[in-house]
Amino acid sequence: MITPEAVAKGPISQFVEHHFRHFNAAALVDAAKGYCAHLEKGGKMMVTLAGAMSTAELGLSLAEMIRQDKVHAISCTGANLEEDIFNLIAHDFYERVPNYRDLSPQQEQELLERHLNRVTDTCIPEEEAMRRLEKALLEEWIAADRAGERYFPHEFIYRILRSGRLEPYYQINPRDSWVYAAMEANLPIYVPGWEDSTTGNMYAAHCITGEIRHVHTVRTGIEYMIHLADWYTRTSAECSIGFFQIGGGIAGDFPICVVPMLHQDLGRKGIPLWGYFCQISDSTTSYGSYSGAVPNEKITWGKLGVDTPKFVIESDATIVAPLIFAWVLGW
Repeated sequence: MITPEAVAKGPISQFVEHHFRHFNAAALVDAAKGYCAHLEKGGKMMVTLAGAMSTAELGLSLAEMIRQDKVHAISCTGANLEEDIFNLIAHDFYERVPNYRDLSPQQEQELLERHLNRVTDTCIPEEEAMRRLEKALLEEWIAADRAGERYFPHEFIYRILRSGRLEPYYQINPRDSWVYAAMEANLPIYVPGWEDSTTGNMYAAHCITGEIRHVHTVRTGIEYMIHLADWYTRTSAECSIGFFQIGGGIAGDFPICVVPMLHQDLGRKGIPLWGYFCQISDSTTSYGSYSGAVPNEKITWGKLGVDTPKFVIESDATIVAPLIFAWVLGW
């Protein structure tokens, strides 16, 4: 039976309500309804992006979530930050490899020789995507370096987008770029471990050559945590903040720890715990896997409370996340 809540939504939500009744499907619906309930009570939401969600073109739904004020901060890997821009400026040069499981080592070598870097079934073109962005970034890095200015990785991307210098290369509608939407909203983005990314490697190379004289022209992960602590303290004083985690790893591990840091390391009183938690992951609870840990384990670390709404969906995030976003958006 389709509930009145789903009737007020669009056909995708009605389909999900009618067919997604048990197991991970039911958890998806519960998490989506919990997300809406959190926002309806005036809450804010942090979304964290691990894996290759940008190359999976999550921007098609995430950008609209940002525009409609359903997302208020993002934590992501350096790969997700840059790959959204790669897709923006080089989409037509991407190659899809649907039979990627059957590729021989020699066929993989042939992709390398064609400067195509494979992410599962999708190849990112080095020249049109990576080097094109590198040129724009290098100009910004050197200008900031010479001026004695320092910015976070996402701020450099924002500066490039605002300058318009990449516009001649746009190959998708910028409305489908989540980073572009975040730039327009001036959304805080936290990129822990940015060094472990293509653009991070490029930056290191230009520091080694001496083109960039000061290695800290790009601000560091510790500074990101300091910024996050300030954002969380100010925002949580006004409303509850939820945590919507796509995948595992540092994109989620880094920001969720800000709460116990504020409590245990800074000794601050009255800082609220995260007010909603959902994780989409196919990682299992075994051998100390933090990404596969059930939410209740986070209670012991002072991240979530006994009464925090908690949801786990053990499935493919490229399928689940757009469906949850569709529900929240009323599609």
